[in-house]
Amino acid sequence: MPANPRPELSHPGIDDLSLVGVLHALADPTRLTIVGTLTREADGRACGTFPVNVAPSTLSHHFKVLREAGVIRQEERGNRRWTWLRTAELETRFPGLLQAVTDEGQCM
Repeated sequence: MPANPRPELSHPGIDDLSLVGVLHALADPTRLTIVGTLTREADGRACGTFPVNVAPSTLSHHFKVLREAGVIRQEERGNRRWTWLRTAELETRFPGLLQAVTDEGQCM
């Protein structure tokens, strides 16, 4: 059986999320675009399909920052990595934060 060439993804538990970490992750325009896109995609989205103009390696970095901060969840689906927003978990931990960030016109 061939080994998966990608390392297993880790996601912090809801109690491990920090407001500073989440805000840091959301402080970048590309990451805000990713989050804004995911707010309109309840079923998530494949990683290579986001409306951003960055190199694939840079996009991977942005996903890693968002994932490690607890903003997104990712999983392997076949040969694609699927990404979705941890909306309910973030709302539980930091009520109103995602709505405040996305309602400010930051995520178009």
